[in-house]
Amino acid sequence: MNVFAVIGHWSFSPVKGLMKKWQFTYDAEKNVYVCPGKQELKYSTTNRDGYREYKSNPSHCKTCPLLETCTRSQNTQKVITRHVWEDSKEWVRLNRLSRSGKYLYRLRYQTIERSFADAKELHGLRYCRFRGKEKVREQALMTAAAQNIKKIALHLAKKAK
Repeated sequence: MNVFAVIGHWSFSPVKGLMKKWQFTYDAEKNVYVCPGKQELKYSTTNRDGYREYKSNPSHCKTCPLLETCTRSQNTQKVITRHVWEDSKEWVRLNRLSRSGKYLYRLRYQTIERSFADAKELHGLRYCRFRGKEKVREQALMTAAAQNIKKIALHLAKKAK
C-alpha cells in the first residue's frame, strides 16, 4: 500500500548494569541471537503475548566472564524476547529516525495531539459520561463524528468563499 509509517516510541529502564537487547546480534538465517561472548541463544517458544523466547545454554553461561553483566537469573540462563512482528517494528523505527520521518513526527502535535486536545476540552472527553466499554466507545465515536462534521463544515465554508 506504500504507507510511510511513523510511530512514536517509549522506552523503559531495564535493570541497571545488565547488557541490553541491542548488544546481542540477531541472525535471521539461523533464527538465533548471538551474545557478545559468541554463544548462541536458540529459539525456545512463543508466548501468548506474541513474543519469541530465545534462551542461552546455562552450562556455557556458568563459565562466561560476562555473566555478571548479562543476567541475574538463578539458573544462569539469559532469555531474550523478540516480537513476531519485530521486522515491521524495526522498519517503522528506521522510518522514524529518517529525515522525512523526523519531519512528519514534528507535525504530530499540530494534527493528532490537537484533535485529542479538542475532544478533551471542547467535546467532553475529559470524563466519561457513561459506564461500560460499549457506552464509552459510543461516546468516543460520537465525539469523533462531531469533530469530523465541524471539519467538513469549515472546509465547505472556506470553499464557498
